[in-house]
Amino acid sequence: MLALDRADATAGTGIVAAAHGLEVLELDTLTLLEDRLVALSALIPSGAEHEHGSALSLPDPQELTGLPGAEELLGLAEVARLAHGGDWDAVLVDCPPTGDLLRLLTVPDMVHDYLERIWPRYLRATVPGAQRSQAIAALLVDRLSDFTLPVRAMLADRQNTCARMVLTADAVGVAQARRLAAAMSVLGVRVDGAIVNKVLPQNDPGSDTGTDHPALRWYAERAERERAQLDSLAAALGGLPVRTADENAVEPVGFDSLAALADALYPAGVDPLTAADDDSTAARVELESGSGVESVYALRLRMPLVDPSTLTLGRVEDDLVVGAAGVRRRVRLASVLRRCTTVGAQFEDGDLVVRFRPDPQVWPL
Repeated sequence: MLALDRADATAGTGIVAAAHGLEVLELDTLTLLEDRLVALSALIPSGAEHEHGSALSLPDPQELTGLPGAEELLGLAEVARLAHGGDWDAVLVDCPPTGDLLRLLTVPDMVHDYLERIWPRYLRATVPGAQRSQAIAALLVDRLSDFTLPVRAMLADRQNTCARMVLTADAVGVAQARRLAAAMSVLGVRVDGAIVNKVLPQNDPGSDTGTDHPALRWYAERAERERAQLDSLAAALGGLPVRTADENAVEPVGFDSLAALADALYPAGVDPLTAADDDSTAARVELESGSGVESVYALRLRMPLVDPSTLTLGRVEDDLVVGAAGVRRRVRLASVLRRCTTVGAQFEDGDLVVRFRPDPQVWPL
């Protein structure tokens, strides 16, 4: 479900005005896939290269529904289009659970990287125009590769894009939130806080009911466990806001009950669309010491939510591959670092610091 908030309503296909200043849209990714295939099919001529028409054809949308990442990429691309269209003040996306969300967020980079590794752009650009089928295939691959660019830019835009986690105050929920926060940090997606649902209202610690009823003991024990989990989460998030919503006897359904929930989470004067301050920056390269082939360069990546013990590092040609919490991210090295060898890595105050020394065989003298 996509919530689009703006001052005045404008009719649009699939967009429904739910309230003043609030419009909603449920994305149908299969329909998006069908529409994109129709548009791509228009690029394929029905020439006489083959006795039955063009030698190149696109599959039916139903054949692509099982293709990993196809619908997810189109859904994210539609979100990027709506976010950058300038028609709404804010775009809120109700995301899937942790595992599905991480797969969703890794799709754009996965598609782009695999296309470039299997059929690099410079090779696609050299396909002779006379080989029409290959030229059309190259054009389609270019379109698909370019399709990932606005999505990748949106996810990496730490000024305008952030993730707010929603969880329950139990061991599983907190563990998943910690894993998600670490994975987001690796992927470069900004996390701005968490909302913890269904927390038992806390009694006054000084109150004494004067009874030892089993129900009261259960309540007290569960409330104590929840407090411990909330403390653990707050410590893992390093000062990011953690808001709690009390458990209610009735599920909040409808605008009145949801408005009451919103007021409890965000009291008067607190703007729910205001994200926490972001002290993270892009990858930074510093010359730490020396000169020439004796230089030591440091690449700093801000990753305050990652457990250093879970981190993995590797290098593939001109990319640094960083992994943690079940995800990996390829970081393109600056030109000066591509002529260097990696000599070590460590965590310093929430920064992953990778150090490099020039490779004498390729370093300019």
